[in-house]
Amino acid sequence: MPSLFVSHGSPMVALDGSPAHHFFTQAGSLLPRPRAIIVVSAHHQGRPIEVTASANPPTIYDFGPFDHRLFKLSYPAPGEPALAQRCVELLLDAGLPARLSMSRGFDHGAWIPLMLMYPAADIPVVQVSLPVDADPTVSWRLGQALAPLAVEPDVLVIGSGAVTHDLRRVFGQPMDAPVPVDTERFATWIGERVVGGEVDTALNYRALNPDGVRNHPTEEHLMPLFVAWGAAGRPEGQIAHQSAAYGGLRMDAYFWV
Repeated sequence: MPSLFVSHGSPMVALDGSPAHHFFTQAGSLLPRPRAIIVVSAHHQGRPIEVTASANPPTIYDFGPFDHRLFKLSYPAPGEPALAQRCVELLLDAGLPARLSMSRGFDHGAWIPLMLMYPAADIPVVQVSLPVDADPTVSWRLGQALAPLAVEPDVLVIGSGAVTHDLRRVFGQPMDAPVPVDTERFATWIGERVVGGEVDTALNYRALNPDGVRNHPTEEHLMPLFVAWGAAGRPEGQIAHQSAAYGGLRMDAYFWV
C-alpha cells in the first residue's frame, strides 16, 4: 500500500468546501482500498506511545468553539485490536516504549480526514500516537518500525499533521488570506525534499532552513510527515495536493508508492 501524509488543517475543513476538502473527498477513491488503516496524528502524543486497541474507538472533539455542526459529526470506524497489538510489538522491538489504550479514540487530526476520504467508516482504523516531545529522528524511527505493516498489500499508513503550522498567523484570517512569503517558501522546500528523497536534509530542517522554525514554532505538526516517510520504505515521494488556508496553513499532501 502507499504511505500518505496529509495536512489536516482547521477542523472546519470537514465542512468548508476548500481545495483541501475536495482533495480529501477524492483521495480515498484514488488509492487502492485498504483492509485497515494506521493513522498518526499531531494531536495525540503519549508517554509511552499509545495505540488504540478498542474494537469501537470513540470520536474525540478535541477543539474549541468551532461551528456547532462539527459536534454533530462522528466517525464510527471500527478498531482492530489484533493490528494494534502488532503495532505495539513492532514499536517495542524498535526500542520505542509503547502500550495499548482501550479508552483512547480518534482525535480530529485522524477522524476528519478519514471521514472525508472513507465516509462509510467501514475500514478498521488504529491510531498510533507520537511520543511526547518527538523530534524528526524519533518520528522517522516510529515510521520505520511500522514499515513491515505498510508494505503489506492492504494496510495504509497515514501521517496527519501540517506542512506549516504557525497559528499566530492563522487566527482571525479569512480562508483565502494571502500566504506569507516564508510559508510558501518552506512548503516548496519541504516538497522538493520529499520528491528528491532527501531524507537527511529534511530531518535537519530546523538547522538548515530558517523558514522551518518560523512556520513550526513547535514541531509536533510536522512529525507525522516523518512517520509516513519512514514507513514508506522508499525515500522518493510524490506531491498529491497543494493548497493553502487562512494564510499560514499550507495544506499540502504527499504519498509514497
